[in-house]
Amino acid sequence: MARRTHSPIHPGEVLEKEFLEPLDLTRYRLAKEINVPPRRINEIVHGTRAVSADTALRLARRFKTTPQFWMHLQADWDLHQAMKKSSAA
Repeated sequence: MARRTHSPIHPGEVLEKEFLEPLDLTRYRLAKEINVPPRRINEIVHGTRAVSADTALRLARRFKTTPQFWMHLQADWDLHQAMKKSSAA
């Protein structure tokens, strides 16, 4: 099995760098468009909140991706963080 040579990127960073910035879309505007509290998007972008299944569905609809795209980013991030925590113990 191939070994990962880089750390995964938090889905919030992907959201900001690959979607919001290129589309010149603010976090507030995105929140309003997908009908979630602006704080949710802000916390996701800052990496202090995970992308939930509900948010993944909403982001997928808005950006014409799949919910799996967002959930895989989150799962990769979560697993990496758990492995770091486990190896530090």
